[in-house]
Amino acid sequence: QVQLVESGGGLVQAGGSLRLSCAASGRISSIITMGWHRQGPGRQRELVALINSGGNTNYADSVKGRFTISRDNAKNTVYLEMNSLKPEDTAVYYCNALISWLGIRKEYWGQGTQVTVSS
Repeated sequence: QVQLVESGGGLVQAGGSLRLSCAASGRISSIITMGWHRQGPGRQRELVALINSGGNTNYADSVKGRFTISRDNAKNTVYLEMNSLKPEDTAVYYCNALISWLGIRKEYWGQGTQVTVSS
């Protein structure tokens, strides 16, 4: 089994910053990709940012230039630095990881952390 534990959400004013963290633990041979998704009120879950083991990143257009994803492979941890936050960034943010264990790949999700941006 694998656990993803998120931290760093909260309430911030528009224009402010937050940093999310997500640490993976358990039966892990390697972590192929780690990423963040979000689900705002009345909206579908959407990809925010993704990073692979080589450090290559992918961002949603809505967050490019404002959010930065990074990972510490030694700690099995992914971070999301969020700057210039907007009210429309308000959502539950979910950590996601594609993990290999004994040759089997499986996708895992964190429990979610609330980010609220006030105008």
